[in-house]
Amino acid sequence: MTDSRPLVISCPLPRTLDLIFTPQRLAGLRARYRLVETVDEELAALPPEVLAEARYIIGQPPLSEATLAAMTGLRCIFNVESNLLPNMPYDAAFARGIHVVTTGAVFAEPVAEIGLGFALSLLRNIHGAEADFRAGRELWGGDGNAQARLLTGAEVSIIGFGDLGRALARVLAGFRPRLSIHDPWLPEARIREARARPVDLPTALREAEVVFVTAAVTSENRGFLGAEAFATLRPGAAFILLSRADVVDFDALLEAVASGRIVAATDVWPEEPLPRDHRARALPGLLKSAHRAGALDVAFQRMGEMVLADMDLIDRGLPPNLCKRAERETVARMRSRPVSRN
Repeated sequence: MTDSRPLVISCPLPRTLDLIFTPQRLAGLRARYRLVETVDEELAALPPEVLAEARYIIGQPPLSEATLAAMTGLRCIFNVESNLLPNMPYDAAFARGIHVVTTGAVFAEPVAEIGLGFALSLLRNIHGAEADFRAGRELWGGDGNAQARLLTGAEVSIIGFGDLGRALARVLAGFRPRLSIHDPWLPEARIREARARPVDLPTALREAEVVFVTAAVTSENRGFLGAEAFATLRPGAAFILLSRADVVDFDALLEAVASGRIVAATDVWPEEPLPRDHRARALPGLLKSAHRAGALDVAFQRMGEMVLADMDLIDRGLPPNLCKRAERETVARMRSRPVSRN
């Protein structure tokens, strides 16, 4: 008897199916679909009948024009890597009505929450005070609060207002910040809907006590926050990098922190893992995190939930709804580096 179940090609590296699907959901996936598991470099060599019949891809494999053309039944590519990489002919996919979607929104809330933690720690020196206590040099009472500031009511800027920026604004709402947002890809009306003030980049930097960077890396903004930007920040400002290291001139960031003019926190780095002798490791005033902000099991498993739900919609002739669709006008501009570990 012919198996009529739709065919799915799975190559989710650096994720695994066991990471992004709960056992129950993975069993449901295997029951409803025929699953062909492969790796990126071997996808193009799959039998022609497999390529032609595949309805979905789970992953972000490199696809040539020829390979995509051979996939005549393809309806959607589910990117579970979270970065839209310049590794496939997006225009050809869009021309054929193939959806390219990403599950990256699952990381927005976890990263926003740790961003709040970074801000509170920088403003109240939580991490420094704890280190001082362990070393026996703690300062008691008001003596330990010489540089302390409140986040409540503070001037806060968010640079980049996609899924992560919006999640961050929601997390910050209870602190009633005076919120300014810079995002040249959004109309001002969208920013005002979030009860924030749309501003240009110099204003976002100059007026804020806390600056959050949540912008994606594009062909236009790589390294756009450099020495001039850090010189624009007000003395004592807290600068928090949550999106991708490539939006920042990292040497300029480290110089600004080393000068004592600003404090900063970052979850992302120009090299990962960071070399053992990198100057950032011993730099006071820099709160360090090893690209762990979004890497929670609950986030990874939310990916699987979104993929299954949107597969069901597409199977019924409806568009995907939970995953975020790549936009033909902007997808070719994305320049994030692929992640190598979960």
